[in-house]
Amino acid sequence: MIPEILHNLFFDIFLSVIILIFAGLTFIASHRERLEPAYGSYTDRTLVIVPCKGRDYTLDENLKGIMANMNANWRAVAVVDSEDDAAVQSVRGSGMGMIIADDPCTRCSGKVRAIASAINHFPDFPVYVIADSDILPGDEWLRLLLAPMSTVNVGISTTFPYFRPVGGFWSFVKLVWGFVGQGMMESHITRFGWGGSLAFRSELLKGTGLDFFRSYVSDDVALTKLCKKAGLEISYVPEAAPVINSPDDFPTFIEWANRQTALSVYSTPSVFRYGIVFYAATILVFVSALILAFSVSPFFALLLAPSVITSVRNAKRSREMKTRVFLLSFIIPFIYFYNLVKARMMETIQWRGSSYHLEEEP
Repeated sequence: MIPEILHNLFFDIFLSVIILIFAGLTFIASHRERLEPAYGSYTDRTLVIVPCKGRDYTLDENLKGIMANMNANWRAVAVVDSEDDAAVQSVRGSGMGMIIADDPCTRCSGKVRAIASAINHFPDFPVYVIADSDILPGDEWLRLLLAPMSTVNVGISTTFPYFRPVGGFWSFVKLVWGFVGQGMMESHITRFGWGGSLAFRSELLKGTGLDFFRSYVSDDVALTKLCKKAGLEISYVPEAAPVINSPDDFPTFIEWANRQTALSVYSTPSVFRYGIVFYAATILVFVSALILAFSVSPFFALLLAPSVITSVRNAKRSREMKTRVFLLSFIIPFIYFYNLVKARMMETIQWRGSSYHLEEEP
């Protein structure tokens, strides 16, 4: 009798906890913030900095796409480590200007050094744009990205890419993985500057700002922190989203995903704490829903609602194979949970042929 009472009590407590978590996850999945209204136009002088190292997939097309956005006031310059870099031929073929990275920073990544070098060479631009060499922008990309800079309280204007799958299964996983980043961008609480396509005011790197920037491995994390410290807003422009053609297989995807997560975790430790709680809760409710639906009552399948809402939203965001994206969305929390655990154990990352030691930032 007593064991049965204890069993029922445990089940009731467990079910109550699951329902509470379910309610919170459903709110998070269904609640969407209203994005900013349309901005004016920004036509002042702007330098687009394109760090290049090696040959990205569709590099020639990417660089020509960036150059197609230039006008009399907007200039682009590629930054390479040496004249022998594999990207040099493509840079010259695109008509883009080029300099050799020469900033003396020691703790920084190669990308941060490239950006700092460009600013040293061209210090008089009011706005700079960082464009990764793997992005393929649309014809209106730069105009849309710069539009928020016409508002004085905006320090960073950014977007987030669409990872177009041009490979097998894992390139589709990367597509869905990226939709989590889009969701983060849609909230002012979790928004960040994405360094693949980011415009920022030069004031952020004045004085000690440039030294702070040089001390980081991740350019976008440093700029996000500087922007928040200055009390300026980060604007998200989904219409400016470039495409990244992604031919990923499992090794390239998992190395990329772990690296991205590690950079976030070590720069902002709360990312790990909140991420572990959120994805552990998501997995707990998902697995419990399946077990209870099959072993107790089909009614418990309703607990799948948060996962279904997220999967439907991801399918709407996708430009191809929406059914596959819908189904893959159910496994993304498991992958993200693994990325967080793995990232927390990583002491170094490999990034474009270089190794960087990870240290927690204050």
